[in-house]
Amino acid sequence: MTNESDELFNFPCDFPIKVMGRCDCELESLVVEIVNKHVSDLNEEAVKTRPSGKGNFMSVTVIVNAHSREQLDNIYLDLTAREEVLMAL
Repeated sequence: MTNESDELFNFPCDFPIKVMGRCDCELESLVVEIVNKHVSDLNEEAVKTRPSGKGNFMSVTVIVNAHSREQLDNIYLDLTAREEVLMAL
């Protein structure tokens, strides 16, 4: 059964998830660990990191092959439950 939110996407699809946090933690490792719980085929090229202009924060962007809205929701719930994650888009 397809719900309205699934109609916004054509699953499966590549979907970028951007996570922001402080540079003083192992944010990239944390994000990859969490995403790997939900995505079985994540590869190194799918992960990009970028520091902020002053170097206090960093962003980690992971492009996942999403299969459902529920999968994406679960990834976001797990990411935002961590105090190291300031924001997930």
